[in-house]
Amino acid sequence: MEFFKVVGSRNQHKVVLFTLSTCAWCKLLKKYLKDNYVQYSYIDIDLVPENEKETIRKIIRDKGAPLSFPTTIIDDSILITGFRKDQIREALNF
Repeated sequence: MEFFKVVGSRNQHKVVLFTLSTCAWCKLLKKYLKDNYVQYSYIDIDLVPENEKETIRKIIRDKGAPLSFPTTIIDDSILITGFRKDQIREALNF
């Protein structure tokens, strides 16, 4: 599974996004993080092979989340579904 990395000066937390390439909320989340200099990795689930899609679905479900996009996982423990600026700011301390 190949994640794409976006480099940023706010790199104290591990931020991983599961997104869809055609999702407007996913695009807004990526822009929001980039505009706030947050380093993150992402994968557009609709662009990966079917066997990888199932692996990603399992990762999200195992974290206790519904299959909803975007899904953000911070430091392998905080899970945020949807584009929730307030929850992201709180989790990343800015």
